[in-house]
Formats: sequence, structure tokens, C-alpha cells
Amino acid sequence: MTDYVESQRLVLRQFTADDADLLIELDSDPAVMRFLTGGEPSMSDDEVRDQVIPNLLAAYERWGGRFGLFAGYEKATDDFIGWFCLRPEREGPLDEVELGYRLRRDAWGEGYATELSNALVDKGFSELGVSTVWGETMALNVASQQVMTKVGMSVVASVPTPEGMQGVEGAELGGYRFEITREQWELLRERRAE
Repeated sequence: MTDYVESQRLVLRQFTADDADLLIELDSDPAVMRFLTGGEPSMSDDEVRDQVIPNLLAAYERWGGRFGLFAGYEKATDDFIGWFCLRPEREGPLDEVELGYRLRRDAWGEGYATELSNALVDKGFSELGVSTVWGETMALNVASQQVMTKVGMSVVASVPTPEGMQGVEGAELGGYRFEITREQWELLRERRAE
């Protein structure tokens, strides 16, 4: 299996047809799903096996392996820590991509989300011809906002809570759209190199 991107402690790989149980376990943790579904699994086990996994594999094909949703692993243990995505919207331009992540609870607080998000942003701008990386998060999800801020993204708009998430804690507060452009990333890289 070819690695998609790696950082100091972590590696991202494409999901395989045999990885449904990883997604099922992740989505079954109420704490992980708190700001997405109010703590409930987002879909049934059969939906993960019969729809989600085939859709992930099809997306790798559609985008030639350049974009998608990827499985994250610790290098030292090869333990699954969650998933990360770098992908355009289905019918959107290929140079505007979403950054997203969902980590197992036991991987929280280790800096993993920031570490791999930095690696993905760098890959997007340096290798994939991306012009903008964006992400959205709920107003109450401060941890996710901190990750986006640490990788150089900033709030560009308030966004309403998506239709299917109206019952989630803090839904009335909506959320935020974060972005970083290629130009902003280049300036940030220059500053970090000084």
C-alpha cells in the first residue's frame, strides 16, 4: 500500500475494501460524533460496508489517487487513529479542497490532527496545484477550530448548521468556514523558515 502523505509520527494511506470495521468503530463513539450527530452513529454497519467503502474507493479512482478520505496510522505502532480528507466537492473545482479529520478518542490531545493537517495542506499547495484549502466546523467545536488556526487557516465566514445536524448541541450557533490560500501558505512558509 502506497502512503499518501506522512509526517514525523504518522502516515495516511488509502482505505481498502477490508477497512469498514475501522470506520464503524470510529462512528460508534458518542464523543467522536458529538458535534456531527449528537453522539449517534452516522449510519448502520451495512451502510458503511455497502455504500461508504465503495464510495471511498470510487473517489480514489475518480481523482486518480490525488484526493480523497484517508486512513491515519501511528508509524510506531501501526494503530489506526482516524481519518483525514483532502478533497474537492463532488462537482467543485479541483483546486479548491476541503480539509477534514475525525480522530479516535484515544488519539485526542496528541497533536495528531495538527501534524497531519499541516502535511496535507503542504501537499495540496506544493504537489497538487491547489489554490485554496477550506474546512468547516461547528461553533462549539473549539478543538477543531484550533487545529485549523494552527495550520494557518482563518475564519472567512459564519455558516449555518447543515440541515441534518439541527439536533446537535450548539446547532443554533452555527459554525465557521476556515480557509487558507496558496499565497497565505507561501507567506506562512517563509515566516516559519526565518
